[in-house]
Amino acid sequence: VQLQASGGGLVQAGGSLRLSCAASGRTFSNYVVGWFRQAPGKEREFVAHISRSGSFTDYGDSVKGRFTISRDNAKNTVYLQLNSLKPEDTAVYYCGRAITMTKFPTDFNSWGQGTLVTVSS
Repeated sequence: VQLQASGGGLVQAGGSLRLSCAASGRTFSNYVVGWFRQAPGKEREFVAHISRSGSFTDYGDSVKGRFTISRDNAKNTVYLQLNSLKPEDTAVYYCGRAITMTKFPTDFNSWGQGTLVTVSS
């Protein structure tokens, strides 16, 4: 099973986007889902993750207060609302699934191809 990220695009600084992470299969609600991002020449960075039920969330320090993660298990989809975007948020955003509420990308699998977010100044 792979997760499919979508919703990226070009936006001006201060703008907003909503990313979606869709999965196939009936076991989607059994997994923690995380968003990560990777800018050119940089390592994959933790952005946010959400528990199986959606009750627990956590964020990377650089996005706290600006990004919000949520999930709709009936639709097999996790969302990432990006507000107050900055040029340094420019990256390819990926979603993956894990067994625990971990922040390490190596603990996640089922990565899709990602979606590009470009923030202009």
